[in-house]
Amino acid sequence: MKLIVERAGALTTVQDLGRWGHQALGMPVSGAMDAPALTRGNLLLGNPPGAAALEVTVMGPLIRFAGEGCVAVAGGDLSPQLNGAPLPMWTAVAVKDGDRLGFGAPHGRGCRAYVCVGGGIDVPPVMGSRSTYMKAKIGGLEGRKLKDGDELSAGAPWSLWRNIVGTACPAELLPDYGDAPLRAVPGPQDSYVTPAGLKTFFETEYAVSTSADRMGCRLESDRAIEHAKGPDIVSDGIPMGAVQAPGSGLPIVMMADRQTTGGYVKIAVVHALDVARLAQKMPDETVRFAPLSQDEGVELSRAEAAKVERLRLFVQHAAAQPQTAPSMQPARSGAMKLNVEGKDYAVTWERLD
Repeated sequence: MKLIVERAGALTTVQDLGRWGHQALGMPVSGAMDAPALTRGNLLLGNPPGAAALEVTVMGPLIRFAGEGCVAVAGGDLSPQLNGAPLPMWTAVAVKDGDRLGFGAPHGRGCRAYVCVGGGIDVPPVMGSRSTYMKAKIGGLEGRKLKDGDELSAGAPWSLWRNIVGTACPAELLPDYGDAPLRAVPGPQDSYVTPAGLKTFFETEYAVSTSADRMGCRLESDRAIEHAKGPDIVSDGIPMGAVQAPGSGLPIVMMADRQTTGGYVKIAVVHALDVARLAQKMPDETVRFAPLSQDEGVELSRAEAAKVERLRLFVQHAAAQPQTAPSMQPARSGAMKLNVEGKDYAVTWERLD
């Protein structure tokens, strides 16, 4: 199956779960901003959890399919439509040659959706990943966001994909996009701010800045975090979700395209599940933070892994169920022989209703 981009949308890129193992060379991980959504979309199609998909931001593309296959749209609800009719989110949906997938306005929570296709988006991997890192122009399709007229191929779909059409992610296995505070483990340089400064971080309601992007999410408020030793350190590695406290005292949460090292103090690290929630926030939406212990963070990760495994088994079970035989349609015409009083007649008939 091919995907023909008739209208690219605001920012549509190819993303998988990232380019891991190369940060020592200065190469960012990149990958999906909302990894739990990408993972679920892929599992619904029988794909590996990290198969490449399209990350759609706010204003979605218009895509025409060439050939048949299966798609699942996960993440933020950007009002996906198939041939103009609403398309259910978090559900495996069959598409056929000539079908068009489009998007409307963001509806409810979230500003990023993932268009997963059976077999994944088949672009050449770079350093072990198909993710687009636009600053270095690598990965994805020519290292850039999609543009009108682009064509993408899907890989070979799961052999049982027809059996899972209509399968939806159970509600209890969906990611949580609620407004609960974002959970963050203090450290590794929280001693560089005063106790009052750390308290400010955890007690302040922040607004997502209009300058937030795939690299970092800047947050705004009228309360600055008070430094004890200044905002600068000797540059060291930056994990996903690291909360930098620069000289302004306003935090920056590092996202998928974050640089590999940085010299601002990092006062906390947001749990990966809540980084995904932050990635779905629109500018001016507000967030708060809550302290999390490392042990609690590990438990959250284990619970997420258990959910993902339950979804994988759920889809496999659905694929193994006997498929309902297609309903028999009454014949519209036919022919037969009749014998009336010893004489054979050849009869043809046709329904007129």
